[in-house]
Amino acid sequence: MTETQLPDELRYQLLKQLERNPEISQRELAKAVGISLGKTNYCLKALVEAGWVKAGNFARSEQKLNYVYLLTPKGLSEKAEVTVRFLKRKQVQYQQLEHEIASLKKEAFAQRKN
Repeated sequence: MTETQLPDELRYQLLKQLERNPEISQRELAKAVGISLGKTNYCLKALVEAGWVKAGNFARSEQKLNYVYLLTPKGLSEKAEVTVRFLKRKQVQYQQLEHEIASLKKEAFAQRKN
């Protein structure tokens, strides 16, 4: 899976979480996004390869190395673009849901009259 094969919603969630908390562990990121740890690792590698995220080591304690995941300027631009696409898709879904709810209300009202 390359970065372009990541669904927009997953890409949006990953970039949003990394922007919010660059020091997030892969385990925490997996939980926040709702995917497996292995898939998280795979997705992060794809984001790094695309140049959207830069990963760097830092010592949190004397015994443990952790990563910091920073969105690059290219990553910030991609996040903005994917946010717009995600928002448009959600707006269409919302409008479809509103239409469906209105139809169901009409149907329920008609059935109550009978």
